[in-house]
Amino acid sequence: MTSRSVSSPGTGENEPRAVVRLENVRREYGDHTALAGVSLEIRSGEAVAVMGPSGCGKSTLLNMVAGLDRPTSGQVTVHGEDVTALDETGLALFRRRRIGMVFQFFNLLDDLSALDNVAVAAQLTGTPARQARRRAQELLDELGIADRRNAYPAVLSGGERQRVAVARALMNRPALLLADEPTGALDSHSGEQVMDLLLDLNQIGQTLLLVTHDPRLATRCANRVVDLADGRVVGERSLERAR
Repeated sequence: MTSRSVSSPGTGENEPRAVVRLENVRREYGDHTALAGVSLEIRSGEAVAVMGPSGCGKSTLLNMVAGLDRPTSGQVTVHGEDVTALDETGLALFRRRRIGMVFQFFNLLDDLSALDNVAVAAQLTGTPARQARRRAQELLDELGIADRRNAYPAVLSGGERQRVAVARALMNRPALLLADEPTGALDSHSGEQVMDLLLDLNQIGQTLLLVTHDPRLATRCANRVVDLADGRVVGERSLERAR
């Protein structure tokens, strides 16, 4: 894989800047507190895995960063933009332009080919169809599935579908790639392939935030793990990665 199409924007500075900053973020749903004052910073080029038991607040944290949910209090800043201050139109533009999202169950459109599933992400930002399809083809080529560009999701393997989903997430050259249990629906072999892909992306500069139950994914792809419990950060540790 080369960095021509998939590398994240450079900072032009010696010291990596913060791509994500959460400051004392709380999220309450009635009597339930999902996040209880979380503060977290992710710097450019990092790969951070958020881990913890079910119900600890991992998905809520990811939704805050993605602008899919709003904190009850506190501030979320992504790529210098105060996500908590955006209206719905601003949030939609933010998600399209600033972040890419990869989900456990792919979220591909069944009636579109692999190529068109990828290209649609750029077309939603106003990119002309021909230009969007050209970049989609480049991404599918770099991710090793160019030969499946005309296939529909129903006939793709789980690993192929997740690669299409990753290509779609990278279409608009996001500052941040979010992945929610990206290997959770895959068999062991396909999961290993997706882990290798995420590691490759980070090694060429893509900033990653992963939510996972799988310690293999964290130790393979992340250089820092943040542990959550009961809506709070209870620990952080750096990792030495090995291929």
